[in-house]
Amino acid sequence: MTRTKLEILPAIDVRGGRAVRLVQGELAKESNYGLPIEVARDFVAEGAEWIHLVDLDAAFGIGSNFELIREVISSVDIKVELSGGIRDDESLERALATGCKRVNLGTIAIENPEWTAKAISKFADRIAVGLDVRGHTLATRGWTEEGGDLFEMLTKLDKAGASRYIVTDVTKDGTLTGPNLDLLREVCAATNAPVVASGGISVLKDLVLLRELTPIGVEGAIIGKAIYSGAFTVAQALEVASK
Repeated sequence: MTRTKLEILPAIDVRGGRAVRLVQGELAKESNYGLPIEVARDFVAEGAEWIHLVDLDAAFGIGSNFELIREVISSVDIKVELSGGIRDDESLERALATGCKRVNLGTIAIENPEWTAKAISKFADRIAVGLDVRGHTLATRGWTEEGGDLFEMLTKLDKAGASRYIVTDVTKDGTLTGPNLDLLREVCAATNAPVVASGGISVLKDLVLLRELTPIGVEGAIIGKAIYSGAFTVAQALEVASK
């Protein structure tokens, strides 16, 4: 299927009840941007159709913002992709019950592909799989551990029926140095499932370049730091992505 429009997913990362941004996943490099529910409403007001919502405390295994996450999702009438701390049947079903459109499985998908296959079989396209990589090596556990070869894992997950991948170059995340287009091309060549790009988007031109990859399988782009730093607005991103 040929795609032309690039979906835009502005990100809200929640830590300690606040909307924050990290650089390369490091908690020590944190910037605070206020209340997540207010950020979410601002995104909606600008025309966002999606929000990529992450519970960082749950992702790092140091706490949970679940009640707040649920409140954010119920406060907006748009699609939400939820990520962070989903590691078993209970946490998966609890996450899906928030009303989010889909969840993003990270560490668990890499460490337990068999369980992930069962989850995909049960919930189909409500499951996305996050592939966080350095080079071609997967990064897990809040990007603190290595999780094997990217393409070997892609083969396993494709066999399990994964419907979508969220691909993050962790060396780019929060750095405003541009997306890793070569990595995205390689992943799209290795799977027929759509790919959502994450990490490094810094200027509107980056979205133009990502939109040019929609025919090969890039479906969307998660944007965080560029929006929070004022490089461009959600409305501007949506305009460029739909051209």
